[in-house]
Amino acid sequence: MILPIVAYGDTVLKKVSLDISNSFPDLKELIENMYETMYEAHGVGLAAPQIGKNIRLFIVDGTPIEQLKDANFKKVFINPTLIEQSGEPWVYNEGCLSIPDIREDVLRKPLIKIKYFDENFVEHIQNFDGIAARIIQHEYDHLEGVLFVDYLSALKKQLLKGKLSNISKGKTDVEYRMRFPVGNKR
Repeated sequence: MILPIVAYGDTVLKKVSLDISNSFPDLKELIENMYETMYEAHGVGLAAPQIGKNIRLFIVDGTPIEQLKDANFKKVFINPTLIEQSGEPWVYNEGCLSIPDIREDVLRKPLIKIKYFDENFVEHIQNFDGIAARIIQHEYDHLEGVLFVDYLSALKKQLLKGKLSNISKGKTDVEYRMRFPVGNKR
């Protein structure tokens, strides 16, 4: 089932998410719905807060990205903890399904170590680098109540203020279902 993606301005996007247990109701179905929603919106990652759930869960599938095409980078991250970020920060132009039609350069470190549970609640500690690390950091930030626009300079945020306000009011044209803070649905 395709779920509406929560738009910028919704308070769930600014909350720190809560851990879940392996008895979380309908977890398998939720994960399947999240993948279906992400694919419908042509994303490479989706965090539970983006569908209105304040839980520590995100999914990624970097297959559409050339560098990750053969990397088997389709994963579920439950209750993740970012253990380490290292390396010289590098710039990449990021976007977000909750903030449609805005892309900006964001600095992130290229190497991470993360502890997480997969969809079967098997614990992993894994290193990622490059674009995979960036996608994970972006989705992990959602669980911490941080959006990519939070990394922008005050001037850049000021320049985007009108566009962000319009998104929160539902004044944006997207090809996927969204839920806007003012109650508009598409």
